[in-house]
Amino acid sequence: MTRKTLGYVHLEWTCPRCDSKNPGPQKFCNGCGAPQPEDVEFQQPAQEVLIEDQAEIARAKVGPDVHCPYCMARNSGDAKFCGACGGDLAGAKARESGRVVGAHRAGPAEEIICPACSTPNPPTAHRCVNCGGSLAVEKPQPPGPITEEKMTPKKKIGFSGIGIAALVLCILVVVVVIALGLRTKDIIGEVQEVQWTRAIPILALGPVENEGWFDEIPTDAELGDCRSEYHHTQDEPTANSIEVCGTPYTVDTGSGLGEVVEDCVYEVHEDWCTYTQIDWITVDTVTSSGYDLNTFWPDVTLSEGQVEGDGEEEYQVVFQTDERTHSFETADSNQFSQFEIGSRWILTVNTFNTVVSIEPAD
Repeated sequence: MTRKTLGYVHLEWTCPRCDSKNPGPQKFCNGCGAPQPEDVEFQQPAQEVLIEDQAEIARAKVGPDVHCPYCMARNSGDAKFCGACGGDLAGAKARESGRVVGAHRAGPAEEIICPACSTPNPPTAHRCVNCGGSLAVEKPQPPGPITEEKMTPKKKIGFSGIGIAALVLCILVVVVVIALGLRTKDIIGEVQEVQWTRAIPILALGPVENEGWFDEIPTDAELGDCRSEYHHTQDEPTANSIEVCGTPYTVDTGSGLGEVVEDCVYEVHEDWCTYTQIDWITVDTVTSSGYDLNTFWPDVTLSEGQVEGDGEEEYQVVFQTDERTHSFETADSNQFSQFEIGSRWILTVNTFNTVVSIEPAD
């Protein structure tokens, strides 16, 4: 997966002393003048506008800011000495960075209503234009436990609950079916009827139409029509790929600025073609069959250019039990030869009356 940078935006921070919102790069609070704490968390503004100033973009690319180990003043990540006290920043601690702060807020945001005087303010404002009060939004309290009294019937039985119940029901059905299939019993059955079929295909060379990727088509094949089809997904683009990107999101760079990125993959398309190749095909089939144990292969007469294919054989036995008849199929001619009419066998059958194994009763 490839991460693409779409640009950089200003983040903001809330002063823990006076609750004033401040631009991310600002080191001191607009409301009370307090320095930005080392552990303050940068947040998304209501609306993110991509920065065009190249100096600010360069600052974001430097990396996270550092705090002076002597006076705790905030400095740019590439600074060698503290801008406040002149101290050496070689051992300075870098701010946290790399945290995803949320999906990119590119569209217009709603006005911010001042909690003190109810005046509408622009979505990018940090203090009220009327009273100068803080526009910081109070963090919602985590919800308490849902009691029986608080629940409505819809909450008690919602879509997710129905979905989970359906999934559990499906699992139970599968388990029951498997359990029933594993339950068996032994019964005595007498051979009532036998039937067999043997078949030999006759092959000849002829044209066979197939489909496949262009680079996998045999060299001796005749190429037909081709069309572009999805082949695979990869991280890097190629000439025959389509870029597919996810929702843009903003990452905290640790400098008060956010990097707007999107994760992309590349769907590669290749030519899927029809082609014709000369290969062995079945032109006829000869069969023999019967209702006894005297099995034999059919006689085959070949014309010029024809060959015999691999023979196929099927054998079926019908058993009569005290309750019903049971059918048993095999491809083993030696086993089939033992099923004399009237002979008795122990049949192991499952709940669905399928014969799963068989052995002589005597």
